[in-house]
Amino acid sequence: MPSLTLQALTAFVAAWVVYRVYLRYAQNAALAVVPGPKSNSWLLGDLKAMFATNGWEYHKQLMKDYGAVFKFSGLLKAPHLYVYDPKALSQILSKEQGVYEKTEDFLVMNGLIFGNSLPASHGDEHRKQKKMIGPVFSPAHMREILPTCFRVAYTLRDSIKQQVLRGQSEVDLSAWMSRVSLELIGQGGFGYSLDPLTENAPEHPFTTSIKNLARSATDPLMVLPRMYLLPPLSKIGSPRFRRFLLDIVPWPKLHAIRDMVDVMDQTAKEILGQAQKSLDADDEVLKARIGSGKDILSILLRTNMLASEEEKLPQSDLLGQIGSITFAGMDTTSNGLSRTLHLLSEHPEVQAKLRAELQEARKQRNGDDPEFETLMTLPYLDAVCKETLRLYAPVPFLLRRVCTDMIMPLHTPIQTAFDPKQQLNEIFVPEGTTIIMSLIGCNRNKDVWGEDAEEWKPERWLEPVKESVVGAKVPGVYSHLMTFLGGGRACVGVKFAQLQIKVVLSTLVENFTFAPGSKEIIWQLNGVIQPTTKDAGFTSTGHRKLQLPLKLSCIEAED
Repeated sequence: MPSLTLQALTAFVAAWVVYRVYLRYAQNAALAVVPGPKSNSWLLGDLKAMFATNGWEYHKQLMKDYGAVFKFSGLLKAPHLYVYDPKALSQILSKEQGVYEKTEDFLVMNGLIFGNSLPASHGDEHRKQKKMIGPVFSPAHMREILPTCFRVAYTLRDSIKQQVLRGQSEVDLSAWMSRVSLELIGQGGFGYSLDPLTENAPEHPFTTSIKNLARSATDPLMVLPRMYLLPPLSKIGSPRFRRFLLDIVPWPKLHAIRDMVDVMDQTAKEILGQAQKSLDADDEVLKARIGSGKDILSILLRTNMLASEEEKLPQSDLLGQIGSITFAGMDTTSNGLSRTLHLLSEHPEVQAKLRAELQEARKQRNGDDPEFETLMTLPYLDAVCKETLRLYAPVPFLLRRVCTDMIMPLHTPIQTAFDPKQQLNEIFVPEGTTIIMSLIGCNRNKDVWGEDAEEWKPERWLEPVKESVVGAKVPGVYSHLMTFLGGGRACVGVKFAQLQIKVVLSTLVENFTFAPGSKEIIWQLNGVIQPTTKDAGFTSTGHRKLQLPLKLSCIEAED
C-alpha cells in the first residue's frame, strides 16, 4: 500500500512538472513577439529591479523604450506583461474582468490580513459585498460626515500651529498626514477615535501597523515568498496549525507582519463591538456617539440589519471591512495629501492661487465652513487634487493573472520584438500569464495626455478635457484616471478619499504657508509611494522612516 501511495504521489508531481514546463513553453512561444528588456537574472528575472524602492528611473526608462505594453521576466524567466495601454486596461478591468483575476497570492494575503473582505473576495462573493458596501459611500452620506471631518482637520491645524508658534520652522508633515488620515477614517468611517492629534500623543499601534504593512508586504525580500510560497502554504493544515508554524519559523520580517495583523484585528473587533452596542441602545446613546451615528460603519450596520438573509453580510465579513477600508484609505489618503503639500511648497504661485480661492469661498459663507457641494466643486482646489492624483497616484501598480487564453486589444500599436517596422494592434495572451497594470504609466501616457504628461500642471483641469483623453476611454472611475481603478474592482471609497483630501488641504492652506525644508525629499516606490529623507534612519522592521519636513509659517503671523 505505501508503495502505491508513493507511486501516485510521484505520478502527480511528475504530471505537475510536465504541465508547468508545457505552460512555460506555451507562454514563451506566444509572447515571443512582444518586445521587452533582456532578463536581469535567470533566477529572479526582472522582479528585483521592478519592485525596488528606488526603481523610478527603471520604470520610466522601460516605458520610454517599449511603450504601453511590454514583456519582462519573472521568476526563472517566466514571461510577464507590463500594461498601461487604456484599451487593454479596459478589457482587464471591465469588459473581461472575470478572465483577469487578482493573483492568488494577493487574494490569500488579503484574506490572512483582513479576513473575508472586499480585497480578499472575488466572483459572486465580491459582488455581494460591494452591493452592500458601495451605497454607504454615496454623496448623501459624505455630506452627513463633512462636519466631523472639519472638526478633525481643525484639531490638526491647532496642533501644527502650536509647533510653528513655538519656533519650530520645519514640521514633519508625513507623520501628521498619517495621523489625520487615520482619525478621519476612525471618526467619519467608524464613529471611533484612534488619535487625539495632539503633538506628544504616542502613535496608536493601529497607525503604526497600517503604515508599515504595505512596505513590509511589498519588501523585495517578501515579494517572491509571497507570490510563490504563500498560496500553497496557506492550504496546509488548520488555521491553528498554520499559526503554530508562523510562530516558530525564524523570520523576523514575517513575525513583524504577524504582529501588525494581530493589532489590526484586535482594534477592528473593538470598533465593531462599540458600533453594534450603540445601535442596540436607545437614541440618546447613539447621539452621544462620535458623529451621532452618521458614520459609515453605523450606516452599513443599519443597512445590513434590513437586508434579506441572502444579501446580509455575516459578522466576519463586517469585521473584515474595517481593516481593509482603513488600510486602503489611510495610506492612499495620507500620501496623496503629503505629495500635494510637497508640490505646493515647490510651487508658491499655485499655493497662493489656491489660498485665494479658499479664502473667497469662506468669505461667501461669512466665515463658515464651505458646504459639501461648494467644497467638492471649487475649480482650483479640484484641479490641484486631480493633477496630483494623476501624476502621482499613491498606488503605482497592481497585479492580475489571466485565467484563460485571451486576445488583448491595444489603443496604440506597439513594435514587434523581431522587426521594428512591423506593429501589433492586439496581443495573444496565454493562460497563466501574470500582468502588472501600471496605474502611473496610464496616468502619464503621452499618447493620451500629451507631451506635457509628466509635468504637474493643475491648469490643465481648468480647460475642457483633451479629445485624446476622451477618445482613449480610460476605464478609471475617477476623471479619466487609473488612480482609483475602474470596473467591478474600482475603489468603493473614492468619494470619501476626495472628501478627506479636500477638507484637510483646504484647512491647512488657509492657515499656513508651505516652503521646501532643508532636506531633500525622496519618494520611495513601495506598494504605496511614500516620502522619506536620506538621513531618516530606520524602523524596527528595517525600512527607512517616513519623513516630509517642510517649512511652515502661520498666515496670521504674516498679516
